Amino acid sequence: MLAEIITIGDEILIGQIIDSNSAFIGKELNKIGVDVYQITSIQDNKQHILNALEEAKNRVDIILITGGLGPTKDDITKHTICEYFGDTLVQNTAVLTHIEELFKKYISTPISDVNKQQSLVPSTAKILMNLYGTAPGMWFENENKVFVSMPGVPYEMKGLMKNEVLPGLQKRFDRPFILHKTVLTYGMGESAIAEKIEDWEDGLPSYIKLAYLPNLGKVRLRLTAKGKDKSVLDKTIANKVKDLHAILGDIIVGYEEDQTIEERIGGLLMKQGKTLAVAESCTGGMIAQSFTANAGASRYFNGGAVTYATKSKVDVLGVDPDIIKKYSVTSAQVAEAMALAVKEKFRSDYAVATTGNAGPTKGDGNVEVGTVFIAIATPDTVFFKKYEFGNLRERVVGKTVSKASELLLRELIK
Repeated sequence: MLAEIITIGDEILIGQIIDSNSAFIGKELNKIGVDVYQITSIQDNKQHILNALEEAKNRVDIILITGGLGPTKDDITKHTICEYFGDTLVQNTAVLTHIEELFKKYISTPISDVNKQQSLVPSTAKILMNLYGTAPGMWFENENKVFVSMPGVPYEMKGLMKNEVLPGLQKRFDRPFILHKTVLTYGMGESAIAEKIEDWEDGLPSYIKLAYLPNLGKVRLRLTAKGKDKSVLDKTIANKVKDLHAILGDIIVGYEEDQTIEERIGGLLMKQGKTLAVAESCTGGMIAQSFTANAGASRYFNGGAVTYATKSKVDVLGVDPDIIKKYSVTSAQVAEAMALAVKEKFRSDYAVATTGNAGPTKGDGNVEVGTVFIAIATPDTVFFKKYEFGNLRERVVGKTVSKASELLLRELIK
């Protein structure tokens, strides 16, 4: 069962917005056993849209379209789809009532004729009510293919996908099971892992595929199994993951489908009745954000300080200026002082501190670009690790965040 996602909008093609809709749709389709064959982004142009629809119909069974359903003149998707199916627009009373209710409840300006025109829909379309906006979704069937048009606004599209589209596709098509198990590893590079598990990988059955997904200090190993018998897929994946543990040992820190490394750290902290604080320089608050992005983080995350400038390390954390003068602001001694200071300031049991040079110039620390010190303060001691993460700023910051979480996790599971 194959699907194609078509996103319509010049704003995507010129980089003004990032196409997050396709990522969401692809992930949700995969959960119900539908493979995405292609993702196509096109202009707000009638002929371009007509060509894309015809080409997609010849490739796949399901065509999901987002964008171009707004009330303004540049939103031409609905009219173009109507032309593609040789249809005419008719007013849908239920949609018009919904639009009027939305304006009455949430919008202070009077409803205009332009807004009301969003209740005009192709006569042959099955209307999918958009609970969060004025433009309805539209479901068409033609030559045994399904076409669904949805608004491009992400929260509107997600509501339609969850409430209407996915249930509809599950009823309409007989689909195989597609199961994923993504193993999270930290501390070993992609090529080194591939060498260690070569024999294991060669022994995977034909219906299980392995993908390596490296990213800034961590490598995800995604196992994908596809077939008709879910119990066989579950059992085989479980056995293969068990064998993988025996080979890779403690570089495996969890599973993406279950929880992130930060969620696992949070769970361990709560289980142990401990708390965490962070002091960040080169990571600029990204470590704190990786924890506070998770619901319930306030139960174990006490707080943090982004002491980016040298002066703020002294004024906010109370780091001894003589230590900075003697060892440099980017040093093991300053990293440890930051960790101990933030641990005391926020009365936490554990603390993480980072100081380094992400580039592109040497800065106050006068150390080579890519040099980073990470310190971990525990209830009993403090220690540091020094790293050289290269000269690409984004890579340096990202690898520092990943490595800090890895170090903390290893300390918690000792």
